[in-house]
Amino acid sequence: MTTEPDDSKGLIMIVDDIPANLEVLSETLSTVGYDVAIATSGDRALKQIGRQFGRLVPELILLDIRMPDMNGFEVCEHLKSNPLTQDIPVIFMTALNDIDSKIKSFALGGVDYITKPFQYQEVIARIKTHLQLRRLTQDLEQEVNRQVISLQKAKLAAEEANLAKSQFLANISHELRTPLNAILGITEGLQDEVFGSINPKQNSVLQTIEQSGTHLLSLINDILDVAKIESGQLELNCIAVGIEPICTSSLEFIRPQAVKKSIYLRSYLPPNLPHLWIDELRIRQVLINLLTNAVKFTPNGGQVMLEVSTVKKDVSETAIVKEFLRISVKDTGIGIAPENISKLFKPFIQIDSALNRNYEGTGLGLSLVKRIVELHGGNVDLTSELGVGSCFTVEIPCVVSASASKLANKVGASSESTPTLDSEKTSSTEFSSPLILLAEDNETNIITISSYLEAIGYRLLFANNGKEAIAFAQKHHPDLILMDIQMPEMDGLEAIRQIRLDPELVNIPIIALTALAMADDRQRCLIAGANHYLSKPVKLKVLSQTIKDLLK
Repeated sequence: MTTEPDDSKGLIMIVDDIPANLEVLSETLSTVGYDVAIATSGDRALKQIGRQFGRLVPELILLDIRMPDMNGFEVCEHLKSNPLTQDIPVIFMTALNDIDSKIKSFALGGVDYITKPFQYQEVIARIKTHLQLRRLTQDLEQEVNRQVISLQKAKLAAEEANLAKSQFLANISHELRTPLNAILGITEGLQDEVFGSINPKQNSVLQTIEQSGTHLLSLINDILDVAKIESGQLELNCIAVGIEPICTSSLEFIRPQAVKKSIYLRSYLPPNLPHLWIDELRIRQVLINLLTNAVKFTPNGGQVMLEVSTVKKDVSETAIVKEFLRISVKDTGIGIAPENISKLFKPFIQIDSALNRNYEGTGLGLSLVKRIVELHGGNVDLTSELGVGSCFTVEIPCVVSASASKLANKVGASSESTPTLDSEKTSSTEFSSPLILLAEDNETNIITISSYLEAIGYRLLFANNGKEAIAFAQKHHPDLILMDIQMPEMDGLEAIRQIRLDPELVNIPIIALTALAMADDRQRCLIAGANHYLSKPVKLKVLSQTIKDLLK
């Protein structure tokens, strides 16, 4: 076995119709350790390569141009048109020295050419160079393939981890919201004297419980929202809507906190503001977060102002001008030092420990504000001065057509406020004591919901899982079904699907109740056949009104 000093053993094929050239080149290459195969014509070379393929294929071909029957250019065309041989380097050998032949050699895929008479050291050097280039290319391709496989595995692992994270978020949401549903639901029922009369002192204690539970729910929602945004699972449910009602309701939401601190709330909402294509709930969440912070960090007797305007801005290097809606929340609060401004929009970070002691919070609010606004294609800016106050500015692009604006006006005009418990009292004459099937496996939730609904005049029937719900629905034909989603034996989604397949049950209204909080939960429930979807913890007044609407 011959070996070569610098390269691993390789097979070189020489194709030439002149035996003397074949003999000299073959001897020269064998001397330095190459294996050599020879062919006296182009046709024989192609047949020989075909026979050898899969066993020993030439790593490089020395190909004469001038040959009878099939010249070197034609042989090269055949080689390069075959996927099995197209990567074999071809060095042309020629006595021709015209520029056109050289250009054609490279155009057909040749890597080099050598001219006759041969300089054998040059031939060996060129062969060695091109073999090294080929092996480096092969090594690079193998490394690229390894990297691609590694990336594919990493992508698959990331997708699996993301799926596991989604499931974890759904489960943790369910586990946290389920007990909160009972705490807030029973508290609401006690305040409305569903379980009997209470005195003012007891009512005050219940208000504290409700406020604490609501605050805990807000923290849970913020944590879940941040997790969903970071995993790319927070989806916007955008509609055409005016900003005025969102601003007004946000101000009313924060007003009780402002009154406690004697803070003067002001607003400026000019007429004829454009409608926006936005997720109304998320933008309200943004405004409430900003207003809550403004009130929280403004001393007693200060001022907080909400101002809305429009502005046109260049948004690209091509000077495209877009119209933005600008919402500013200004306060006369403690202000923020310049070095701390960048920290405010990072999750779980507050600017110092003293503030953590003086002002409660997780540090999630402003992080959510920034991310929600950016999901809408907007931006958030902040100017602040210590001891003077701060101004948070949100800019959202105006991207709603005139027809969408008209639709938004209709939607806004038809909205109604939620009635009080007294107005929800269901009389037997109006509904003839409607029968409601409650499918729920959590005993505390059963007590909470049933006590409230029975107190306002409904009759209830109970199922502990999806199978029982189907059986009871078929037997009793309730007027409405409240269906929990996560239940043993058969979940609520499957139960809804099977109920909708029964012609006698297909028109019974179904409200899906779930402590899950993922982006597609509502859609999954509606696709399964539910008429409405409520997320736990359920506000009992909202549940009552939803039932009343569906029973009309």
